[in-house]
This record gives sequence, structure tokens and C-alpha cells, in this order.
Amino acid sequence: MRWDVWGDGPPVVFCHGTPWSSALWRPFADALSSGFRVHLWDMPGYGQSSMEAEHRVSLDVQGELLSDLVGHWGLDRPHLIAHDYGGAVALRAHLLHGALYGSLTLVDVVALAPWGSEFFRLVRDNAEVFAALPAAVHEGAVRAYIKGASHRGLDERRMGMLVEPWLGSLGQAAFYRQIAQADQAYTDEVEPLYGSLALPVLIVWGVEDTWIPVDRAHALAEAIPGARLQLVRDAGHLIQLDAPEGLATVLHGWLVEQGQRRA
Repeated sequence: MRWDVWGDGPPVVFCHGTPWSSALWRPFADALSSGFRVHLWDMPGYGQSSMEAEHRVSLDVQGELLSDLVGHWGLDRPHLIAHDYGGAVALRAHLLHGALYGSLTLVDVVALAPWGSEFFRLVRDNAEVFAALPAAVHEGAVRAYIKGASHRGLDERRMGMLVEPWLGSLGQAAFYRQIAQADQAYTDEVEPLYGSLALPVLIVWGVEDTWIPVDRAHALAEAIPGARLQLVRDAGHLIQLDAPEGLATVLHGWLVEQGQRRA
């Protein structure tokens, strides 16, 4: 598993989702590193981490691994910032595996049932067929899938960054494997526990998110005691690319506020 740590100050851990990697969070980590000790990691099966078939990539594994990482890094209640599938990972690590956070920021996250698109369900039922697609057809499918996550559209550089890890025989198999192992049962297990969350929680959502519509943000805010909800206009599911300045402002303001609260 690949991870990176730099900067000085209170610890901040970023969690990516699917089919993304820590590259999506790196510009935000760089921006915060002058005042915070930032931690990026690629979940197994994603980015620069192992994509070998014998390494499970399901939510239960990722949640336990995040808890272990927080311990390995020797962090005392870091601030967690999670996107998409990473939200479920961060919630499982805290609620089931005892990882303690100073605060939790959930950005367009997978957390409430039902989740998983029609494409997800189709792949889950036919993963071996999709893994055998010709490389060019596979790349076209991944590009079309990712395109729908952005409200403002992606230039070729950004599209290439998001698609590249999933190309080649290893990447193609890994792309469909992580979808095949995605199971709503892992969020069903923790969803009844959201009412027990007793830490500062910020929910950030792109108003134009078509992957996980904004009504999920309102429902999640109602489920978590004291959660604060911040909506970002003109942003879809890939809020990091659709509204980077707005998101960076929200994250920095929240983290500074948490530092003042702890002082």
C-alpha cells in the first residue's frame, strides 16, 4: 500500500473513493501542508497500491486498514476528510474499529442505502465478462463512466489522471474487481450507528451531484447529531475538480475552527 506524509501541524488524513485515488486530494493536501501534517493513502486496489487479485478491496477490509493506519502513524485524533466510498471507510474505521478522530468531514460520501448505480449492479453480476473486454472498449467505458461524475466537464489532463490507473491488464481487472466487491451490507452494518457519533462532523456536497444526489446530504445531516451541512453550487460528484477553490475554502475554515475549539 502506498502512502505519503508531509507538512507540519495538527494531523489531517484524506480518504479517497472509487474509482479514484489519493491524487484527487493531493492539491488540497499541498495547500494545507503549511499548517497541518497531511496524510494521503491509496486504498489497496486503487492508485499506486497493490492491484493483485489476492488482495481483497471490500469496505470491511478498507475500514479496518484505515484504523490500523491511524495507529501505525501514531496519530492522536486526526482530522479525517473523506470522499465518496472513503466516507464509508472512515465511518467503519471509527464506529467498528475504534479509530478516534478530532473531526470528520464527509464529502459527497457513500453512507446511506441505497447506493450503487445501474452500472455498478451490471458489473457486479458480470465482473468476469467486463474484465475480458478488449482494452480499447474498456477504456471507453471507464472514460464514459468517469465523465458523468463531473458537472463542469473534465479536460484531457484530468481525465487521463483518473483513467490511467485502470488501464492495462492489471488495472482493467482491478477496476471491475473493486466494483464486484462493493456490497451495501457494509454500510447497512454501520448506518444504524450514525446517531451515536459524538464528534464534530461537517458534510459537504456538490448540489449538482448526479452520482449521489444532494437529498442524501440532507438525510445524512439529519442522521448525525449536530452535523453541519455545507452545499457547494455548480459542483457535481467530483467536487474537487468542479469547485476546487470553494471546497478548499470550506475545508481550511473548518480545520482552523476545530483547532481553535481544541485550544
